[in-house]
Amino acid sequence: MEVNNEKIRFFLQFFFDKGENASQVAEIANDVYVADTVTANYVQFWFCRFNSDIFDIKDAPRTGRPVVENVDKNHRNNRS
Repeated sequence: MEVNNEKIRFFLQFFFDKGENASQVAEIANDVYVADTVTANYVQFWFCRFNSDIFDIKDAPRTGRPVVENVDKNHRNNRS
């Protein structure tokens, strides 16, 4: 079963709303999905965010160099 980050975060938010313990939620998540899907620290991190009223579960944009789709194509065009 493929598990994406947003799905896991919805799952964590559900248990946060129920008032569950982070380490218990990590155990449940690893039983429901696959072993080592999340750690208790990961769940704790998200519980702290939810506790601070930050409920956006999408990945935040990151700074840095943009992703280059085809390095070979760009390299060939720059040689001329």
